[in-house]
Amino acid sequence: MAERKPFLKPSKVNKNLQDLLEKAKDVVITDAQLREQRVSFAFGNALGSSSITKESVKRASSTIRICR
Repeated sequence: MAERKPFLKPSKVNKNLQDLLEKAKDVVITDAQLREQRVSFAFGNALGSSSITKESVKRASSTIRICR
């Protein structure tokens, strides 16, 4: 149990990170930026297949729709 005690107290707040988070609250992203983030996320989580390229993910994202 002694090893856990340092983790029971609250962690220190990183002032720089806190400032960045506050600034990010007011940022409005465009549809194009959101689309690019989704493509980047999907490409980054692909299983390392050489047949999956960022361009192929972009093409797939334009034809696959998620129902809301």
